[in-house]
Amino acid sequence: MAYMLRLILLSLSVLHPNTVSSCELFGRFHMPSLFKQGDIMIGGIFPVFNKEISNTYTFEKEPPGVKCAGFDLRVFQWTQVMIFSIEEINKDPALLPNISLGYKILDSCASPTITLRAALTLAGRPEETESTLPCPPAISALIAESGSSQSLVVAGMLGPFQVPIVSYFSTCACLSNRLKYPSFFRTIPSDYFQAKALAALVKHFGWQWIGVIQSDNDYGHNGILAFSEEVKKFGVCIAFVGKVLRTYTMDKILNVVEMIKKSTVKVILAFAAEGDLYPLMKEVVKQNITGIQWIASEAWITASRPSTPEIYQAFGGALGFAVQKMAIPNLKPFLAGISPYKDPSAAFVRDFWEIMVGCRLVLPGEYIDAAATNVICKGNETLINFQNVFFNVTQLRETYNVHKAVYAIAHALHQLVFCQPAGEKPVKPCLNVSEIQPKQVTEHLQRVNFKNEFGDHIYFDKNGDPPASYDIINWQLNDGHVEHVTLGHFASDTNGDYKLSIQEEHIVWRTGNMVPTSVCSDVCPVGTRKAQIKGKPTCCFDCIPCAADCTPCPQEFWSNERKDQCIPKTVEFLTYHEPMGIAITVVSILGASLSLATIMVFFHYRETPVIKASNSELSCFLLFCLFLCFLCPLTFIGRPTVWTCMLRHTAFGVTFALCISCVLGKTIVVITAFKATVPGNKIARKFGPAQQRIIVFSCTLIQIVICILWLELKPPFPDMVFRYSNKKIVLECNTGSEAAFYAVLGYIAFLAITCLVLAFLARKLPDNFNEAKFITFSMLIFCTVWITFIPAYISSPGKFTVAVETFAILSSAFGLFICIFAPKCYIILIKPEKNTKRHVMGKN
Repeated sequence: MAYMLRLILLSLSVLHPNTVSSCELFGRFHMPSLFKQGDIMIGGIFPVFNKEISNTYTFEKEPPGVKCAGFDLRVFQWTQVMIFSIEEINKDPALLPNISLGYKILDSCASPTITLRAALTLAGRPEETESTLPCPPAISALIAESGSSQSLVVAGMLGPFQVPIVSYFSTCACLSNRLKYPSFFRTIPSDYFQAKALAALVKHFGWQWIGVIQSDNDYGHNGILAFSEEVKKFGVCIAFVGKVLRTYTMDKILNVVEMIKKSTVKVILAFAAEGDLYPLMKEVVKQNITGIQWIASEAWITASRPSTPEIYQAFGGALGFAVQKMAIPNLKPFLAGISPYKDPSAAFVRDFWEIMVGCRLVLPGEYIDAAATNVICKGNETLINFQNVFFNVTQLRETYNVHKAVYAIAHALHQLVFCQPAGEKPVKPCLNVSEIQPKQVTEHLQRVNFKNEFGDHIYFDKNGDPPASYDIINWQLNDGHVEHVTLGHFASDTNGDYKLSIQEEHIVWRTGNMVPTSVCSDVCPVGTRKAQIKGKPTCCFDCIPCAADCTPCPQEFWSNERKDQCIPKTVEFLTYHEPMGIAITVVSILGASLSLATIMVFFHYRETPVIKASNSELSCFLLFCLFLCFLCPLTFIGRPTVWTCMLRHTAFGVTFALCISCVLGKTIVVITAFKATVPGNKIARKFGPAQQRIIVFSCTLIQIVICILWLELKPPFPDMVFRYSNKKIVLECNTGSEAAFYAVLGYIAFLAITCLVLAFLARKLPDNFNEAKFITFSMLIFCTVWITFIPAYISSPGKFTVAVETFAILSSAFGLFICIFAPKCYIILIKPEKNTKRHVMGKN
């Protein structure tokens, strides 16, 4: 407790200079560092050693120095790239001219606790600062860290003081929370996007049953949580979740191995840091667990330590995502120039030299352990022309992220000091270097937007994240070396959409040449159905024979007798080729032909008394309307479509309203004609051709308005009806609105009843050729047909509904035609001697 209190007091004293008049250190952590003084200092924290050697603290004396093991060549390369990038910037006349950048790089041992120590050490004031002066910021920005757990510690510690932190390898989506970590940035995409990429890969290959290995820290927990949420959308089940950590005992590692051996999964996702996963990888190889397709997170897919022929025995063909690669040609001579002879006291260089060259440099006066087996360096060793993956600068990924982080900070500093972006016309500084505060650097880092020398666009979104882009990597063995072959790409845009492209034909699978399958239960064969296994995920089920509760076929299909196959149902509708369709067509054409023939007869004999007495204009117009009525049934035949469904009902409604309106006009003409014989009656003179047209037009207009409202609000549409039979689908036109359909019929009925009443009242008027009698008969037939139609229409199944409607149309049309026009045609054509004015007037 006392130790943690000292840490907190130390952090407050060194990070908030405005609240104290001078700096007073309570103590200092003695940590080896790579250091170079500059006008502006940039800190760096890297896990050069990947495992902390634990110590027991008694809290009776100051804790001993930190001891770590497991030197990581890849991470050491990251530290050298930071130094290389800073030296490049110092030589660049366009970027921070006449200002030198310095650095101080510490080791975190991949431990959150030691990371906190490193952060406090970097944030503390330099040794040479006088205690009476205000505390200057020790660093203007910090490049840290590779592990998400370590970055969470640093961001939580320095974030409230607005010290900008740029991570090169921390991917936890939790670090995008600007409320908690306001000064955190990174040059590697968030796990939010990597989870989407991994889920897209699983979906692409159809894997439904997978296992998961995760680091037991923030990186693993948050990454697998995001991945689980994504794959659930695709119906993927996770069989088990194993946890690993570099500090775990072998018993915990063996438990995970047993979990893998007992499971039936053929695909396992390892979302873990390389240092956490490596002990498990060695044990999997040791126990010869093969036949598993491994999916890798970006943390280990391109790591050099596990990329050996030995590990390849079990992990060959691994697929995973890695950040963009880049070549930095000028870096190779710099790396080849590393030597402990230049600065023997430089941290980490002697450990690097011992691993790389195979000998240990002994400083003058240093004690040599006689039992040590290390070879002592002679002083003539060199790295020139040395062959090692450490010097391969053509496929840099995380290393390139460090390079981008340094340049992003440099551009932010340039904008802050010179008040303009780098590359523009040089001007004098607008801010003194000694006045730079970390908060100002954070603000300018958020606005950084430039293209680097490799053409990459460097910027951060509102959460401090870069744009997401990944390469798909496949482990392949070539000439005894494990190669990380790029076989695809994944990119996400600002809309949340993604594009996954894979060269499947070039993938080397661990399970052979075919894409491995990973399902808990195979697809049930025909005649069986799924039965969920209690306590198991939805992907695991038994297949049992189908019974009454088997999975039903889709509506368009029906099950055969054995209930093992779905057969398409027969589609039924009234066609022109069947007897009923042919009969309707013939009768329709016959009626239409008779109507046209009658029009021709009326036109030819238009000057005869019979034609004149029957109001030739209304008669010809009525015949034309009947011609349209006879053609209406043709729209009821054939496959229903949107247009035919709307046409058949509206055309029927309007043409029949027009017909009855004409008949109504003729009826009124008959009545007014006889009223004219009464002395002083002026009705007939007022009811001329213009008034007749107005009656026909106005009565029809009401029906047109009804039909327009019908089509606008709820029009008829083609519909599939399944209720008539299990083996067929009836295609018919749904009226859309039953109320509108019966409104159309009701209006026609209203006109017909009005016409019937008027004609019935005028039936006994004196005249040999009184049309009122014929109109009465025609309206009686019309009303009878349509009264019978309604129950028949409702009760008729399938296509017979259409037949009933067409029968009603044709019957009522023929009733009107025969009753009104047959007597006239009989006199004109067969009894021409009666076609006289005297006979028409009823005078013998």
